[in-house]
Amino acid sequence: MKKLPVINWICYAVGYVFITTGILKLLVDDFKIVFSNLGLPYPETILFLVAITEIVCGALIVSQMYLKRATAALIFIILAAIFLTKLPILTTNQGFLSFAFEARLDIVMLILLILLWQNAPGKTLT
Repeated sequence: MKKLPVINWICYAVGYVFITTGILKLLVDDFKIVFSNLGLPYPETILFLVAITEIVCGALIVSQMYLKRATAALIFIILAAIFLTKLPILTTNQGFLSFAFEARLDIVMLILLILLWQNAPGKTLT
C-alpha cells in the first residue's frame, strides 16, 4: 500500500475541521448569540460569511486547489477568532492556562495553515 504524503494528511485534517465548523455555524443558533456578543456590526451577516468561507476554503484545501488563497483566508479568520474570543480570556482573572486551553485548537489550526501556506504547490518541501 502506498503511503500518502504528510501534506495530504494535513490538508484532510484542516479541511475537516473547517468544513464541520462552518456547517455548525450555519445550523446551530448559539453561534448567532456568540457573534452578537462580539460587538461586531451586522453579526448575522458576518457569521454567514465566515461559515461559507470556512466551508468553501476547507473544501478547497481538502481537494488541494488554490491552497495559497484558501489558507490565507482561513489564517485571517483564525487570527480574528483568537483576537476576538481567546485573548479576552487573558484580561480576566482566568489566567494564561485557561487561555492556552481554550485556544488550543485555534493555535494548532493556525500552525497547520501556515505550514500549508508555506508548502503550497510551486514551492519545495523542506
